Amino acid sequence: MGSIVMEPEDIAAYSNDGIGHGSNNFTKICIFANRIHCNNGVFSGAKPLEFSVPLLLLQLGICSGIIILFSQLLKPLGQPLIVSQIMGGLVIGASGLCYMEKFREAVFPLSGFIVLDVVSAFGRVFYFFLIGVQTDISFVKNIDKKAFGIGSCSAVLATILVIIYSVFVANFLDIQSSKYLFVLGQLETFINFPMVSSLLYELHLINSEFGRMALSTSMASNIVGICLSILGGIFDPNGETRQEDLSKNLVIVVLILVFIFVFRHASLWMIRKNPIGQPLKECFVITLLLGVLMVAFCCQALGLQIYVGPFLLGFIIPSGPPIGSTLVERLDFITSWVFMPIFFAKIGLIVNNYTMKLINFLCMTLVVFISALGKFLGALMISIYYKLPMKDALSLGLILNSQGALELGMLKIKRREKMIDEEALVVGCICMLVIVSIITPVIRYLFHPSRRYIVYKKRTVMHLRQEFDLCVLVCIYDQEDVPSAINLLDALNPTRRSHLVVYMLHLVELLGRSQPKLIHHKHRKAMTLRSSSSEPIINAFKYFAESSNETVAINSFTAVSPFKTIHDDVCSLALDKKSSLILVPFHKRFHSNGVLSSSKHKIKMVNHHIFEKAPCSIAIVVERGFSNVSKSITNHLQSFKIAVVFVGGPDDREAMFIGARMAGHFNINLTMIRLLENENVPREEIEERRLDDEAVVEFRQIIANNHRVRYIEEVVKDGTGTISMLRSMGSNFDLVMVGRRHSPCLALAQGLVLWNECTELGAIGEVLASSDFMGNAIILVVQQHTRVANEDQENHQETIIFMDNIDAKDDAKDLFIQ
Repeated sequence: MGSIVMEPEDIAAYSNDGIGHGSNNFTKICIFANRIHCNNGVFSGAKPLEFSVPLLLLQLGICSGIIILFSQLLKPLGQPLIVSQIMGGLVIGASGLCYMEKFREAVFPLSGFIVLDVVSAFGRVFYFFLIGVQTDISFVKNIDKKAFGIGSCSAVLATILVIIYSVFVANFLDIQSSKYLFVLGQLETFINFPMVSSLLYELHLINSEFGRMALSTSMASNIVGICLSILGGIFDPNGETRQEDLSKNLVIVVLILVFIFVFRHASLWMIRKNPIGQPLKECFVITLLLGVLMVAFCCQALGLQIYVGPFLLGFIIPSGPPIGSTLVERLDFITSWVFMPIFFAKIGLIVNNYTMKLINFLCMTLVVFISALGKFLGALMISIYYKLPMKDALSLGLILNSQGALELGMLKIKRREKMIDEEALVVGCICMLVIVSIITPVIRYLFHPSRRYIVYKKRTVMHLRQEFDLCVLVCIYDQEDVPSAINLLDALNPTRRSHLVVYMLHLVELLGRSQPKLIHHKHRKAMTLRSSSSEPIINAFKYFAESSNETVAINSFTAVSPFKTIHDDVCSLALDKKSSLILVPFHKRFHSNGVLSSSKHKIKMVNHHIFEKAPCSIAIVVERGFSNVSKSITNHLQSFKIAVVFVGGPDDREAMFIGARMAGHFNINLTMIRLLENENVPREEIEERRLDDEAVVEFRQIIANNHRVRYIEEVVKDGTGTISMLRSMGSNFDLVMVGRRHSPCLALAQGLVLWNECTELGAIGEVLASSDFMGNAIILVVQQHTRVANEDQENHQETIIFMDNIDAKDDAKDLFIQ
């Protein structure tokens, strides 16, 4: 029966806790090699916790379970995951559960540290590798003068303040830990791009304009911080340290060159060999994971930290699909919820209940908050200089103070290298917990989702003059959505007097935690690897624009983002381009007999968020089998028949005015069907009825002398009568438009509640989409934009309309010139 002798890195701190856990000189552990698996159960008298595998399984369950519990408890308070992880580690650690001697000796004995170290090492290797994979190298090219100025000033000001404070304490205060102050402050001044990115993900700001600015700024600050660290190592007065730092830097440079000229080209070769739009092949995934382990081994052999090589390897590998997203999807869960909880538990195990002097605690706490203040003030001052909004300037200064496992790992490494002591480690962990838990709710308040896309005037087709250009944002999920979208754009009747400015946005799901992209495809610009799936879609819209006799301007974009936040790209683009209408495909497809053909839950979630937050009107396109307008409306031999079902309310009014714009097309026949109640109008609906009547009068003035338009009024009693009328329409129309929301007080819609299984389409829209009497007609369900910050602005519609379309005219003019 043999034994294994090992020296785990944190045993000294754990055993010197002063609570009776062995000798202070105890630095080695002996375990029996044959006590790995518990072959006999508890019924035979065996003790499972004396064996390595059962003990590890229990430790994994406790660590992960406590962190999950804290994440659920703190979620209503808006706290990020890192707060739950640190608190979970502290609760498990030597000042929490392990303070109880029986629990500590049973669940976290010293002999178990060997396996804990191995699991924690694996966790760090793959965690830092994932950080590198999620760090998109292309963000370096997006760093402009503004981002570089904010990021560099933030890092430099924090460093200057820390130096001044450290010199003051060393010269005027006689405290034992003064020599650790500068190192602790220097660690806190470092702004980590991956940690900023992680917090932006949790705040759902990664796709916003502020999110992109924060990413660029943190990347610039990261670069400045790394350069300052390298210069500090080179000019260190200690010659031996300088020589060691130079050797390590030389090794890192050699590794980077190997990664660039070997691994980078190998990964690009894998992308070329992988089918477009498909996840990375299994053999390529295994090869890359073996490469990560080999690189980690080389780092240990060369005297570097185990995380350096995996991080650099991940940084060199192309982020996003297919490599980056596949690796993150495979590794993120097991790394975050299996390996890393052990890492946080080990942090807690070495953070003991030290009884430090008050002066030491105050001085070290103050250096952390001075560093945070320096980063905040540096970002705030330069942001104000560049005339950023005050809300963005404050949020930028706050989010640059986000920290996470990367900083905890650096604190742990510095303690092991004796550059800081245990007291500094404790203060660093506690201050990190306090800072992150404060800044996150403040940023959530400043960027509340309900206020992000509020505008000061309605952006609708109804409030847009017929002679003005119409800006439309078209969302496309796949190539099947293209024909209907192009036919609807053609039906909107673009003319030389009233151009159609189209912003086509191809929505591509980004798996994992890679950085999202909003790609603007300029004319004659080469397609990138990530956007190659967009090329056929872009070409289809370009052909449509070229055949439109210079009445349509196309601007193509691709949003590569997780479907959880991709609606921010849609709403932000609609807001920036002052769109009046967004076209989105429905998440379900129906056969012509009304039977469900396919359904995609993720698209339903995206559409739901767009309906909630869009800064303009929205129309959802419901496909019903193969449309009989597969060719262009203009070139179609038969007339294109459109029906508008008008019950009442703002959404129906919007659908009616979209129909009025379409009625100008020479190949379109429009039928306007207004349903009226045969009873008195309820008191609460009198104002809406007045607005409906005024809108109908205006509609009839617009379509006067147009022999291709019919106006019909039908009197019905209840929802049953509404269904009978809809059934009487039969399959005589190619496109049927209706509003999405109707007042529950309307008797016309009350009987349709049982039909309404899907809230996206509303009562009448659901009946039309799932009916067996509409044939192949496309169903267009419209929601009018009504969320404005100041309703009084509507009294000045003419001025608003003109101002709202200046950008659209400029965009159209620029594109036509090109």
